[in-house]
Amino acid sequence: MKRALLLTVTALMAIGSGLPAQVRAPMPADVGPGRVAWFDISTTNVTRAKEFYGPLFGWTFTAVAGTDQAVEINSRGTAIGTLRRADGAISGFNGVVYSQVDDVRSANDKAKALGATVVPGFPFNLPTGIGAISLVLDPSGHPVGLYSRTRIPG
Repeated sequence: MKRALLLTVTALMAIGSGLPAQVRAPMPADVGPGRVAWFDISTTNVTRAKEFYGPLFGWTFTAVAGTDQAVEINSRGTAIGTLRRADGAISGFNGVVYSQVDDVRSANDKAKALGATVVPGFPFNLPTGIGAISLVLDPSGHPVGLYSRTRIPG
């Protein structure tokens, strides 16, 4: 699971990387708190997954700078998630859904108070000013992503 989470983080951090410092990546769509803002689909074969999901949903795919383990999913010109290579067999717990929150740090603390475990290294600001994320494991161990369009101060 650790490697899969690292691939997710690598994909998210790589989005917009390689851009000149003065260029900011476009902000993800503001879907509102509590709604799905981003998702990852795990697969043992990224090429085959692209061949399946592309025609099924009309998605296109963009390489993620810095890794050959993930591609960005685009729907009608908007980045909505990633396909990422799984480390081992696919299970019901592969993949992460990121729900939008107003404040990542507050949502992270609330999740902890409700019994979640914060994955080491989270929360953090995403590159190019597109917000902040956290990854927590719910009380049963399922990963839950938190995304805010607002960066963590300081």
